[in-house]
Amino acid sequence: ADNSRRLRLFTAGPSTQPCLSKHATMDFEAPDSPVTAIVVGAGNRGRTYATCALEYPTYFKIVAVAEPVEFRRCTMVTRHGIDDSRTYTTWTDAAAAPKMADVAIITTQDQDHPAPAIAFAKLGYHILLEKPMAVTKEGCQAIADACDAAGVMLCVCHVLRYAPVNRRLKQLLTSGTIGRLVNIQHTEPVGYFHFAHSFVRGNWRKEADSTFSLMAKSCHDIDLIRWWMGVSCESVTSTGSLSEFHSSRKPAKAASRCTECPVEADCAYSAVRIYQKKGWFASHVVNDPRDTAALETALATGPYGRCVWDCDNDVVDNQVVQFQFADQRTASFTMVAFTDKVCQRETTFYGTKGQLRCYHESQIEHFDFLSHTSTTIQCEMPPDSTGMVGHGGADFFLMKALLQAVIKNDPSYIQ
Repeated sequence: ADNSRRLRLFTAGPSTQPCLSKHATMDFEAPDSPVTAIVVGAGNRGRTYATCALEYPTYFKIVAVAEPVEFRRCTMVTRHGIDDSRTYTTWTDAAAAPKMADVAIITTQDQDHPAPAIAFAKLGYHILLEKPMAVTKEGCQAIADACDAAGVMLCVCHVLRYAPVNRRLKQLLTSGTIGRLVNIQHTEPVGYFHFAHSFVRGNWRKEADSTFSLMAKSCHDIDLIRWWMGVSCESVTSTGSLSEFHSSRKPAKAASRCTECPVEADCAYSAVRIYQKKGWFASHVVNDPRDTAALETALATGPYGRCVWDCDNDVVDNQVVQFQFADQRTASFTMVAFTDKVCQRETTFYGTKGQLRCYHESQIEHFDFLSHTSTTIQCEMPPDSTGMVGHGGADFFLMKALLQAVIKNDPSYIQ
């Protein structure tokens, strides 16, 4: 059921212990006037965070947008009623204008984060910054320094920290529920078609043009492991490879484009199957996925119609990271492309008095060694009505935390 709900994002006997109510709300008083924001980069993530303004208009309002792609910019203008005077094709034009909002939502491409984040921080905007913060250590430090100097809040979208199930896991570990934590095994199953779309055909396929796949896809998983551990990491080793998506794996009869390929019908990675027949990520390929002619043209001529074994990609499709932490603790993380589940993390925590397993977005299984019993802990989920359901509903809880931080002028809400 979880994966079915997740797929919709890409197209338009044990006892039970409740940890929170089943569905969350904005359970704090609305401000006299909503928090205002400018969206800098109106792609998928920018639109997702802006959805909060449509669902909770007394709390949040989008008042400006900077986006070079006309369709995305116009869509944001129409949805949020943005005035022409606050509609920009470049972030530099928006940053040249006087401060017009409380928050700047920076959702440009990964490698482009530092410049706008620093510029808007200097203007006095609080910063909501999509992960990864930057693709270099120097970029991260420059952003942090700019926010500190300006006295503004910086919220990096490591959204997994805001998921109630992950916060509950942190509470259980901190309270000693399973004794001393010894080891964490954590996996991100990227999803076979998701990886093909984003990291073989898409924007994150080449390290030189973006960053390496572990940074782009799983930096918040690495962050989670360190956060859960709560002690310093002493050493890291890692290995990975581009195992599948290169020319030497290409089937003998395969063409360079799926629309011309004689074996397309037998290929799980077929662009025709993924974008046309299933509709997954079609809105990332063309402005209006209902325009079948435009989609056919895009697949026949554009990057998303290429054979996955005949692209210019170079990022790894599987990687393992081993961590040695203080207090003789260890962890292992696996990122792998070849999965049916799509980004639905699987985690097991091994302690001296028990273990925790989390293979579900709202449930934790606790096994206690002394009693030799298992308990299922049910955690909070976002409202049924919200469109901010990405990352197991963590997108909703991130925006809730940001609004609380700004409204109450209290950065402690930012994890």
